[in-house]
Amino acid sequence: MNVEERNVRPIIADPTGLGLFGLGVVTLVASSQKLGITTGVSFIVPWAIFLGSIAQFVACIVDFKKNNVFGATAFGAFAMFWLAVGMSWTISTGALGADLAADADPLQLGFAFLAYLIFVLFMTVAAVETNKLLFTIMIFVDILLVALTLGAFGIAKTEMMLLGGIAELLVALSSFYGCAAVVLNNQFGRIFLPVGKPFGIFKKQP
Repeated sequence: MNVEERNVRPIIADPTGLGLFGLGVVTLVASSQKLGITTGVSFIVPWAIFLGSIAQFVACIVDFKKNNVFGATAFGAFAMFWLAVGMSWTISTGALGADLAADADPLQLGFAFLAYLIFVLFMTVAAVETNKLLFTIMIFVDILLVALTLGAFGIAKTEMMLLGGIAELLVALSSFYGCAAVVLNNQFGRIFLPVGKPFGIFKKQP
């Protein structure tokens, strides 16, 4: 291999479509439970692990290779979020033992959701300079995490469950649109589905 060949960077495809698809699937399934359409969490766990976690983790790794700090951080953080949520649901069902389930304190979930709420608030600020679709998704995630946090702390649990379900459904629908936009825009080499330009508040746009 000569010097020129070593200096040529391999072309790496945009993983955003895969990450958004994983996010869309798991939030659609999870929102059905919050909205009372389905019951229980046992059949949400596999989708949380394989779509919510693994699909977004793959997108995270590829975005790190592409030097996309925002995408890598967002997908990586939410990959771990859904893995932890899936494990929490597994514990709550007693699948890992009755003693472990009996020892669970919902307030600890409240603090975990609060930590993610803090995270998504500054990620929402960062999303201002990505595109309007990702910014919109982050706003819906903000609302979802507010509802999850307050509900876990026992504040207006019924109302927060409904608010969280609506926000989660909107995350799912927006994510499916974003996945379609990434795939179709790339496939056709033009803007087939618009995602909106950055707001240009913090960074000057060309």
